[in-house]
Amino acid sequence: MRSVGISLVILAAIFWGISGGIANILMNKGWDPIVISLYRGTVGFVCFFAWFLLRFKQNWTSSTRLYIWSLLAGIGVAGNFTFYFLTIQASSVAIAATLMYTAPVFVLVISFLLRIEPSTWFKWGCISGVLMGIIMLTGAYNTHSISVGFIGVSFGLAAGLSYALFIFGFKHASSIGKPQTTLTIAFFSFCLILSLVADIDEAASVVTSNDIGWFLLLGILGAGVSFIFYVIGIQWTAPTTASMVAMVEPVTASLFGFLLIGDHLSIIQLLGMVLILVTVIVLSVKKPPHPQYGQEPLHFCEHENRN
Repeated sequence: MRSVGISLVILAAIFWGISGGIANILMNKGWDPIVISLYRGTVGFVCFFAWFLLRFKQNWTSSTRLYIWSLLAGIGVAGNFTFYFLTIQASSVAIAATLMYTAPVFVLVISFLLRIEPSTWFKWGCISGVLMGIIMLTGAYNTHSISVGFIGVSFGLAAGLSYALFIFGFKHASSIGKPQTTLTIAFFSFCLILSLVADIDEAASVVTSNDIGWFLLLGILGAGVSFIFYVIGIQWTAPTTASMVAMVEPVTASLFGFLLIGDHLSIIQLLGMVLILVTVIVLSVKKPPHPQYGQEPLHFCEHENRN
């Protein structure tokens, strides 16, 4: 079953990478990133709700703590999707996907501040490696020819921070209830949040537009099917293996952007991307002698309850 688990995680990561390319296509057609994000989450919610209903009695819970943590996860995923698409609009699919994977660094820093885990030279070295990679990827080392503006970098890091928030919320909620319950509640809150800030008229016009197929494909691949595949796959895969395999996402996003959209990266940008991804992999693989919560930040689907 291990090979099946790895295959499902790989498929999930590929779908996440493709979703960035689809969003870029929709933005080039003039659609607002927030509306695109709303549809991605809404279609995902429908998929998770159907999954939840399949085993309603086993999945239902009245735990207040589950609802609170799931709501926090919903806020995180709403920010993650939205800022990710805004970063694509401001830079490129490859840069957006890579900056989003700074999430483990945010988790690490938060863990330091909350004294969840001790500060070590190794961990600060990883943080420095990611920062150096960001500087290379965005061109911040040369202020006269910077390739990604401050807004693009800010949106990208906000996507990573939101992802970290989702990790914390989902991990806590999944330790209380089933993952399909958590995903359903989280994405329901996601829909409520974005419906308050999205252009409702533009969102309504999607239904009758020629691009409705792209929106449905984005939601199915980028939220519904991909998250379900990941949740199932992580149960048969070692957490560190899953975190490394998930790095297929920025690679897929980069290839999609290069082959179909025409995005190009310089050698220094490619090296910066590699530095970020390698550092995150090392950070995920390195196991402390006494594991504490928050030390494997990418494993947001690791939980005690099994389907």
